Formats: sequence, structure tokens, C-alpha cells
Amino acid sequence: MLGQFSRTAMLLGKDSINALNDKRVIIFGIGGVGGSALEALTRSGVGNIDIVDDDKVCLTNVNRQLFALISTVGKYKVDVAKERMLDINPRVNINTFKTFFLKENKDEFDFSKYDFIIDCIDTVTGKLSLIEEANRLGVPIISAMGAGNKLHPELFEITDIKNTSVDPLARVMRYECRKRGIKKLTVVYSKEKPIKPIEDMALSCRYNCICPPGAKHKCTDRRDIPGSVSFVPPVVGYLIASHVITSLTSNLS
Repeated sequence: MLGQFSRTAMLLGKDSINALNDKRVIIFGIGGVGGSALEALTRSGVGNIDIVDDDKVCLTNVNRQLFALISTVGKYKVDVAKERMLDINPRVNINTFKTFFLKENKDEFDFSKYDFIIDCIDTVTGKLSLIEEANRLGVPIISAMGAGNKLHPELFEITDIKNTSVDPLARVMRYECRKRGIKKLTVVYSKEKPIKPIEDMALSCRYNCICPPGAKHKCTDRRDIPGSVSFVPPVVGYLIASHVITSLTSNLS
């Protein structure tokens, strides 16, 4: 019988579609990268997805984030995302966490119950905590490196952290992973040298903050505010989703 996953089944097979429906994935950060990964996983038939993000939609998100619309500004991203995912697949089980992930709150999550962990957060300490937990439990994880200040999505690739170069975030993560004895980490990164954002006070959130009322983490709190465009973060998210789907169905016909 035809359904919303029929075209996917033509490539992956019915067994894969059934298996994906039973899988559980958690995504940390559902902005430009994580939001696109979430939608691709849902449209692929993953049946259980937990999403973690405490941000509200900001007007400056509209240029690149899937769930950011004029009508959703000021709403929690996880709430908007859940509503959209249920409109794509009413049977998907979406659990939301309005939480900013830190090492200090990692015990709030039972990482052992997930088939895959997706890291789309910005903080190095948070990334490392996720990676350490995944490594300790043997749960597959994929981590997004820098997507801001870049204009060439075709240069992004999936590789191990030890093979990365140029990307400043990847450089820090390589060092920290070596220091912690983490030998393998799948990442999405680009060799494109980050562009220096135009210094214009009229464009800067630091001087003209428009974060929604009640926002817990404002741009003014960040050391650097990157520029971004509509066509780079989604590509990174889709690369992540492709890796996760392929990994979860690799032993099925």
C-alpha cells in the first residue's frame, strides 16, 4: 500500500522502513543545522526523536532556520518543530526538552536508550560532554563542526575528526579528543576558511539585540556572532541525516 514513505522504501527496502520506525535518535540543537537534520529524519521514517534546545525563535533566525517564520518568532523552537514533525508523520514520537545542554545537566539524559546521538550545539564543553558519554556507552554519534561564516556548502564532508583541517572548531575538538583518549569521532566539516563578518553596528546583534522576551541565551552573551546564509546550514543538516539513516539501515536490504 502506498504511503508517505513509499518512495524511500523503493531505495532502502520495506525492512529498513520498519526498522527506522523503531529507532530512537536524540538531537541536541535544532537551529539551522539540527532543524534540517530533524526534518530529514522524520521524512525518512525515524519513529522516535528527542529534541533538545531551550532557544526561542528570533527574527534573525528566519534567514536560515527551517522552523523560523515571522509567525513563529518568540515561540520555543522545540514546540514549533514538534508541531511541524507531527504534520509530516502523525505517528512520530517527538519528545521535547527545553534545556541548554551542559556537562552539569548530562545526567538528565539516559544516553544508553538511543540508537544515535546528533550534536548540533555550539559550545565546546557541551560537545565534549556528549562525545564522552557516547564513547563511554558505545552509542554512535555525529558532531557538526563550524557552519557559520561560510558560503560553500559543496565543500562540507563527513569524516573522522583526525582527518580535519582549517576549521577552527575542528582544531579545538581534535586537541580535546586526543587529550581525553577519544580515538574516533565522526564529524561534518569544511576546509573552507571562515569569512570575517562585515563589521557594521547596524547589523550587529551585540548593539541591536532583538532576542524574544524571556530568551535565556542572547546573542549579546556570545563572544563571537557569526554570519550565516540560507543554503549552508541545511546542507550540513542533510549530510548528518544521510549518515544517520545509512548507518541505521546498513545491515538491512
